[in-house]
Amino acid sequence: MVRSTSLLKAIKRKYPSSMLTWVTDAPAHLLLQNHPVIDRVLTTREADLLQLRSLEFDVAFVIDKSLKAVGVLRHTQVLQVFGFTANPVNGAILPATPAAEELWELGLNNQKKFFENQKPETQLMIEALELGPYKRDSYWLPLTESEQTQLQERRSGFLTNGKKWVLGFNTGCSNVIAAKKLTVEFHRLMIASLQSRYPEAQIVLLGGPEDTERNVQIARGLPVISTATESGLRDGLISVAACDVVITGDSLGMHMAISQGRQVVAWFGPTCAHEIDLYGRGVSILTKSSCSPCWKRACEKSIMCYDQVSLQEIVHAVESCRTNSLSGGLALGNSTPETLSSDLA
Repeated sequence: MVRSTSLLKAIKRKYPSSMLTWVTDAPAHLLLQNHPVIDRVLTTREADLLQLRSLEFDVAFVIDKSLKAVGVLRHTQVLQVFGFTANPVNGAILPATPAAEELWELGLNNQKKFFENQKPETQLMIEALELGPYKRDSYWLPLTESEQTQLQERRSGFLTNGKKWVLGFNTGCSNVIAAKKLTVEFHRLMIASLQSRYPEAQIVLLGGPEDTERNVQIARGLPVISTATESGLRDGLISVAACDVVITGDSLGMHMAISQGRQVVAWFGPTCAHEIDLYGRGVSILTKSSCSPCWKRACEKSIMCYDQVSLQEIVHAVESCRTNSLSGGLALGNSTPETLSSDLA
């Protein structure tokens, strides 16, 4: 969902007078609250779907290739659908228009998805939804004014005792593809190495509820700051935005860091690095595993792809990102409502 915010400017370019309703699962909807161009945010809860039944739309964009996403449209009236639909008899996901065929085929053909395609997902979505020329719009997930104040306060709280910059470790991911997170032991090794190299850096641990116990294990005996993991998605977004550089796997935390214009060191094992656009603000680290990418939800190999990530590459990537952060400043990579009109030009 965070990555899909990159569609918003293209939508407004094509439909400048549109009223926009976004439907997503809870609690992800909290990330879209108070967005300057989203008029209504609904969830897939029954009460929200009842609201959807009272509405009519000219256009709908179905981004997910899933029956659930397609099924949301059955709760409203739509004149034209872009993206994906489904065969009502066997449930097969289908492209809603020919423009979506390329993105659709990538879900069926590993050779194309893993090796032939070189387009980021953001470009594939723009083309599939027929939103005009691809302009490489970044994610658009701005903080509110009060959150900007919290960001500055949190950053000041991180930068005590002579620390000069903040290095965030997004330590986990969802359990859908658990191999997208590094081991506790490797995190501790990375922290020790980077603390030795950058004593002026304050290392903070980032994550959600599923990472609470893991972060306790990672932090044990190390001079790091563990951020709140149970305070909600918006609070986590503030912590991510308070960092200069974020080390992360292919996860929500990575997309949050991209959305806030942070420098990102992103490592990839089971998933495809070429599908993620860091917008020139980071480095992608690929596992040395010969079977990567695979997109498998479970793996029985004795040596996993996360065991074959180079610590030296990560250290060098942090150095590169730190240099970029110093040259580029700390300005967020999001547009404010005041700059919207120029951004859409």
